[in-house]
Amino acid sequence: MIIDTTEVRAINSFSRLESLKEVYGLIRLLVPIFIPIFGITIGILIIVWLERKLSAGVQQRIGPEYAGPFGILQALADGTKLLVKEDLLPSRGDIRLFSIGPSIAVISILLSYSVIPFSYRLVLADLSIGVFLWISISSIAPFGLLMSGYGSNNKYSFLGGLRAAAQSISYEIPLTPCVLSISLLSNSSSTVDIVEAQSKYGFWGWNLWRQPIGFTVFLISSLAECERLPFDLPEAEEELVAGYQTEYSGIKFGLFYVASYLNLLVSSLFVTVLYLGGWNLPIPFILIPDFFGINELGGIFETTIGIFITLAKAYLFLFISITTRWTLPRMRMDQLLNLGWKFLLPISLGNLLLTTSSQLLSL
Repeated sequence: MIIDTTEVRAINSFSRLESLKEVYGLIRLLVPIFIPIFGITIGILIIVWLERKLSAGVQQRIGPEYAGPFGILQALADGTKLLVKEDLLPSRGDIRLFSIGPSIAVISILLSYSVIPFSYRLVLADLSIGVFLWISISSIAPFGLLMSGYGSNNKYSFLGGLRAAAQSISYEIPLTPCVLSISLLSNSSSTVDIVEAQSKYGFWGWNLWRQPIGFTVFLISSLAECERLPFDLPEAEEELVAGYQTEYSGIKFGLFYVASYLNLLVSSLFVTVLYLGGWNLPIPFILIPDFFGINELGGIFETTIGIFITLAKAYLFLFISITTRWTLPRMRMDQLLNLGWKFLLPISLGNLLLTTSSQLLSL
């Protein structure tokens, strides 16, 4: 039997080409997934450093300054410490619920980033129901907190989980009519369409001026959703010894820590997208090329500017949430529920009614 070496080489070359195509396809699949995760991780580290520095400034302290230049690596050092610490498990708790709870809290919030447009061409999924996907996904996170509190077999943890569920329900309901009002004004529920609807008149085209009541309710509800002071009842140290986090240590405690800052960042980005014009500058976009002496904006330059503007606007919400933490006292649980059900919910429904009436009259 005579074997043609040329044919064998051709077969080997073809098989190598097919394997290279498979590797290339795998890379193309994984790169869009890992790049946002890497960017979000860097953003969380920066937010932790900013909060510590701003909090120190409010209290007339220095803050972290030894781990890296200006203490910028302090958050990374703390995260590394949590990774290597011993992961303790409660002897009489439900280990499955105890272990799954932190993962549910993180994953549900991470999925919300898929519909956030950082620039005109930089969004993972431009869905027609983008903002409502965020609301539905964010409502899953309290289930993880409730599971964690119940699985810890600790009365303080369980009470913290119950508070987290009650607080989430109380403030997601007023938040939804605010999002509905924005969708009515923009004639779309896509986050990209909502931003583009605010790009015509620059600063004066933002939904902040057309929805001042909705913006205020959305801002308060977002702070409550993030469990930031004065709405940090589920983890009140003086009452519940950190609530649902009491029995956690190591990487699982780190996941709760990451989830809180993930939620804060995603809320600030949605405030930017819904009310502050997203990636658009305060001046009309059509005047920018003439102002900078550029013939046409596009490509990497436009994307970079869009990312910078989006993050700069999101920093305003972060600054408000950090300064609020050291300005207002913590509310009681009955005050928190009364604010959500008896004050914010009627106002948000009235705002939705006014928005619907104005849209019907304009037809």
